[in-house]
Amino acid sequence: MIRRIQFQTTCSSICSLDRRFNAAAGGCKPSLCPPNPITPVNPSHLLRVCTILYQQQDSPESRLRTSLSRGGFQLTHEFFLQICNKFPYSWKPVYKFYRFTQTQPFNHTSITLNKMLDVVGKSRNIDLLWDLIKEIGNRRLVTDKTYIIALKALASAREMRKCVEFFHVMNELGYEYNLRTLNKVIDALCGCKLVEEAKYIVQKLKDCVKPDGFTYKCLIRGFCDVGDLVEASKMWNLMVDDGFVVEIDAAEKMMDTLFKTNRFDEAMKLFQSFRVSRIDELGLSTYGLVISWMCKKDKLSQARVVFDEMRERGIQPDSMALASLIYGFLSKARVREAYEIAETIDNPDINGHLGKRGRKGEDPLVNFETIFVGGLVKAGKLLAATKYVERTMTRGLEVPRFDYNRFLHYYSNEEGGVMFDVMSKKLREVGLFDLGDIFERYGQKMATRDKRRDR
Repeated sequence: MIRRIQFQTTCSSICSLDRRFNAAAGGCKPSLCPPNPITPVNPSHLLRVCTILYQQQDSPESRLRTSLSRGGFQLTHEFFLQICNKFPYSWKPVYKFYRFTQTQPFNHTSITLNKMLDVVGKSRNIDLLWDLIKEIGNRRLVTDKTYIIALKALASAREMRKCVEFFHVMNELGYEYNLRTLNKVIDALCGCKLVEEAKYIVQKLKDCVKPDGFTYKCLIRGFCDVGDLVEASKMWNLMVDDGFVVEIDAAEKMMDTLFKTNRFDEAMKLFQSFRVSRIDELGLSTYGLVISWMCKKDKLSQARVVFDEMRERGIQPDSMALASLIYGFLSKARVREAYEIAETIDNPDINGHLGKRGRKGEDPLVNFETIFVGGLVKAGKLLAATKYVERTMTRGLEVPRFDYNRFLHYYSNEEGGVMFDVMSKKLREVGLFDLGDIFERYGQKMATRDKRRDR
């Protein structure tokens, strides 16, 4: 206790000295102490206040204020935020508590006001939302987050005129039209699939805020997310007409949507146009996307040409491209070509499918070793699969159990009993006792099966 008191005294003295220094220096340095330290919230106090707000939300304001005053809680910014979290879709308890805080010695920040605005917007109380927007603007506490929260709520409610009027109101309150803020809002709306509303805002504000390339890119991505390629193409053309260059990530999004909607030829035309005019901008993500979809459409020869072009340009393929090519070749029994690609990999990625279908590890991609060994077994190359598994174990890599399950299934023949015993011993020698037990059990089952046949 003594040490704590001494520390507090030292901290307060440091803060006072820092304030004196700032006053003497003209306030050029920030204070050493945080302005609003986060204080822990008492759970029992929080529960008590939430109960009062819920039970008396329709009571007269004077009665509710009296009950809250007797609550005995410490009103902090963190406490107000926790109250908002307890009522995420109910505006009345939060707003009633906000009215109570105005009668207390408590100053709101942009964070607390934005949190309350979010609750009111999610509850679709547009009239109250509009009044709070003006109040926050008059307090000079509007931030970019305020724009995003307010416009998400207005756009979700299809209040198109108010979406545009919001920018005009902010301009009247001293927040000038800003392209950076507009882009943040458009990006957020397109991310929530409110792209039609975002397009309306851009068109109506075109005289006040001229859109740039990022604005159009967000709209293209938004229309691709909702599957509206016609509008995405219109935004593409408007972007080109305004003199902006379409960035490669917008082109990738367009190609991906064309692939997903079975418009393979149009996607390849778009890819070919970039190969001819802007090949230096093509990177791993673009090549990987095209190779993956080519393999899905059984265009393996074309996928190999694109893969070789990528390697010639010095771009190293990722697991997605390698897995797509190897699985595609093995599914068509083109083992030699799969081997050629596999031999170029120094450190194959072994994180992935380790058991039943749907069970995955940290890497969302399908395991390269699983694909290669499973494809060899499926193609009937049992000896090659055996050699590959042994070579993998020699390198010190743990071969996933999924490989062995498929391996055992296709090796279930009259010579399997001997093979199981040999593999069980090899696995135990390298410390894989659990897999060795699996091989031993299969060998015993096959031995008893042969005995039953002889009877």
